[in-house]
Amino acid sequence: MSQSNVKFGPVPFNCGEDLTAANDHLAVLSHDTGTPQMTLPDSLTALTLYLVLEGAAAGEAGYFLPVTAAANVRLPLIGTCNPGDTLVLADPAVEGQPGKVIVLPEDAGTYRAVAIAEEAGIDTQLVLARPANLGTITVT
Repeated sequence: MSQSNVKFGPVPFNCGEDLTAANDHLAVLSHDTGTPQMTLPDSLTALTLYLVLEGAAAGEAGYFLPVTAAANVRLPLIGTCNPGDTLVLADPAVEGQPGKVIVLPEDAGTYRAVAIAEEAGIDTQLVLARPANLGTITVT
């Protein structure tokens, strides 16, 4: 069997920044000179394949859930949404928004689509969503 030493479910990784207040946020796997570490997204198109389950201080181990379309998750929402809306990463340049989601805006730009809303949601809610790595969407 060539699939030895693989993991299913939550996985531990070092935090590349303080993630103690980032539970339920989307995270990016990166590295520090080859050592894996998790950080919050720093761009609208970051590839966020993990959910912070238990954040930790920078350099400490946290626990992260690989997101997959096989199971829905709850994501921190900015604004409102309806079932079926495409959710994209919120603007990480705005304080308090890295790792959260918004409905695909009408404003021109390129956005990373990360999920489809499965329920109506209001601002600050952990909205039920189906992960869907739809890639980037460019609005003109």
